[in-house]
Amino acid sequence: MLAAVILAAGESRRMGSPKALLPHQGRPFLQHLIDVTRHPRIGFTRVVLGANAEEIREQLTLDPTTVVVNPQWEQGQISSLQAALGSLPTGTTDGILLCLVDHPLISTSLVSALIERFYASGKLIALPTYKGKRGHPVIFASALYSELLAAPPQTGARAVVWAHSADVLEVPTGEEGVVVNLNDPQALKRALGKA
Repeated sequence: MLAAVILAAGESRRMGSPKALLPHQGRPFLQHLIDVTRHPRIGFTRVVLGANAEEIREQLTLDPTTVVVNPQWEQGQISSLQAALGSLPTGTTDGILLCLVDHPLISTSLVSALIERFYASGKLIALPTYKGKRGHPVIFASALYSELLAAPPQTGARAVVWAHSADVLEVPTGEEGVVVNLNDPQALKRALGKA
């Protein structure tokens, strides 16, 4: 069983409004990620909030058992991932499916393929690639939790990926969304075809 971890704690300074609440296909980014990560092999969901936690909670009906508020969100993404890991019941998960709120353009079928390939491969890390470029979401096996909890703020989870380069399963996909980082209004317009 996996845990879906959705990081949405950042300030969204360049975007100008919380990315979690931006609309995609008639629903906010965060709701879209919650919906596409529903899968028989996902037993837990953790939504990590920080900078705009109250506003996001007011506008979205989030299951309170899934929400983790990271008081140290300014220390970067790895602090939010560590807060999520700390909230999971010990020994109950095979790994985590790590999703970033600024990489929301993924589908249910991509998530399913990634999960199936992860379990079939026995690798410690599984991630999608688009035209050879690595993207998100990323699955980390539970054997790596201690390394994720100790990862340096500067490089975060990437340091764990680099340390286990021989144990990374790349899953090619035709979905460009895995490599699209929606950090500012221009990127959003381009991605949604409005540029």
